[in-house]
Amino acid sequence: MIPYGRQDIQQEDIDAVVEVLQSDFLTQGPTIPAFEEGVAQFVGAERGVAVNSATSALHIACLALDLGPGDILWTSPVTFVASANCGVYCGANVDFVDIDPETYNMCPQKLKEKLERAAKDGALPKVIIPVHLCGRSCNMEAIGALAKRFGVSVIEDASHAIGGKYKGLPVGSCAYSDITVFSFHPVKIMTTAEGGMAMTNSSALAKRMELLRSHGITRDTDLMTHAPDGPWYYQQLALGWNYRITDIQAALGLVQLKRVDKAVEKRNAIADQYDQAFATAALSVPRRGSECYSAFHLYVIQLREPAVHKEVFEKLRAAGIGVNLHYIPVHLQPFYRDLGFKSGDFPAAEAYYARAISLPLFPTITEHQQSKVIEEVLASLE
Repeated sequence: MIPYGRQDIQQEDIDAVVEVLQSDFLTQGPTIPAFEEGVAQFVGAERGVAVNSATSALHIACLALDLGPGDILWTSPVTFVASANCGVYCGANVDFVDIDPETYNMCPQKLKEKLERAAKDGALPKVIIPVHLCGRSCNMEAIGALAKRFGVSVIEDASHAIGGKYKGLPVGSCAYSDITVFSFHPVKIMTTAEGGMAMTNSSALAKRMELLRSHGITRDTDLMTHAPDGPWYYQQLALGWNYRITDIQAALGLVQLKRVDKAVEKRNAIADQYDQAFATAALSVPRRGSECYSAFHLYVIQLREPAVHKEVFEKLRAAGIGVNLHYIPVHLQPFYRDLGFKSGDFPAAEAYYARAISLPLFPTITEHQQSKVIEEVLASLE
């Protein structure tokens, strides 16, 4: 089976992890801040806060922006559930903004219309989370301008998008947002096994997230409510969580980071091959835009006939092609249906779901494997 994604672990990755295993620090040591600084420099952000998953990063990002009970969070319905769940974790109400059918990302026009209605109703969201689906940045200039106009905070869910660019700037620079979140899950652009990071240009937000990732505890005397009792002293200043990443994972991340540009370049070359092969096929390929350089975490095709969706998917799986579907719209999940959402609420997202298939795309895919994928996709449409 050719998987839709696969991690790339090389000898230098193994050597870096072994070096940490033989050091004095396995969990909270010097490699974590080095990793945070490395990612921050790579994307052009002031600070990075490393955690044990992108889900954790989303959670503490929301908390750092004071999202809480009675507040509202909006995100895209076409994303992994974590992009919405982070709002629920905070006790906030969650809603969605439908997608642009061409980009699969949050539609700025629909966002504008929804914000205008919400302003009239006195029900503006506190936080918006646009999701850079498949590695292609949302229209952050438009989204950022709308957020500024309506006084809304923005968290970019860039779990798919490290190494991508928008209007010449690296995704993660936070040029149009308060916080950007990356995922380092094994099938992503780079990996720390499990892991994630929140980027920001605000030292206050960074300090808040650092506190929240580690039980709300600090040893920083400048943050304490009174002078410490002694050199052993620490204080819990807030209710936090154990969302810490380890030095072992950070060591892997530091080495992986060095290969991100080449990995994304390779992913774009693979996408180019798919584009060419499917130019006349009965399907739609991902839309490219001059303002975006996609990280191409995923390559999603759209079938023209929803009626054959399941049939084509099953044919490809039977032929040894490990296709997948990213994602089932969040509002259609039973948990969110129980909150009042229903079919028909976000028609563009539901139309996408009825036709989407993710094809194998990872830097180590061979020409033979990609040729087989192309051959089987074309045969499945006959």
